[in-house]
Amino acid sequence: MSLHEYQESQELARRDVSFYGLIMAAMRRADDVNLTLLRQSFPLQWRELRARYDAPGGRLPGEVA
Repeated sequence: MSLHEYQESQELARRDVSFYGLIMAAMRRADDVNLTLLRQSFPLQWRELRARYDAPGGRLPGEVA
């Protein structure tokens, strides 16, 4: 980890971002090796991210705006 990445983590920690929101963002940005690790560690969040990614506006069936 670099100093820049550490400082980024400080900035993210100051924001009102949910834990699973951060996990899903990490999945979006991860390289193949790290994505595999994240998918193994957070399988439910991976399935939800994929479902929402393919859904219009990210809304799953039955959800309203």
